[in-house]
Amino acid sequence: MFKDFDMSKMGEMVQELQSKAKEMEEQAKNITMTAKAGGGMVEVTANGANEIIDIMIDDSLLEDKSSLQILLISAINDVLKMVEDNKKSQAMSNFGGMMGGMNPFSMK
Repeated sequence: MFKDFDMSKMGEMVQELQSKAKEMEEQAKNITMTAKAGGGMVEVTANGANEIIDIMIDDSLLEDKSSLQILLISAINDVLKMVEDNKKSQAMSNFGGMMGGMNPFSMK
């Protein structure tokens, strides 16, 4: 499985991975994603660091607490899943690039 893998470069690779992870964390704060619920009556925006940075609520929901709560929960869960999926995608993309296309976890 590790036939072409140079183990002497493992320390360098770990340092590069740590550096890349810190860089990705900083870049994540600049990425924003928005999820909508209730046909756009509620919009929640988060950055790539899992921070909710904006919430928009249609005025018509202000008198319907139950619906507002349901739509907020839905939009928040959706946007946080989007952020998590983006993180996984970025991590796999960066990890694959550093490994030169080689996957040490492959069963081949």
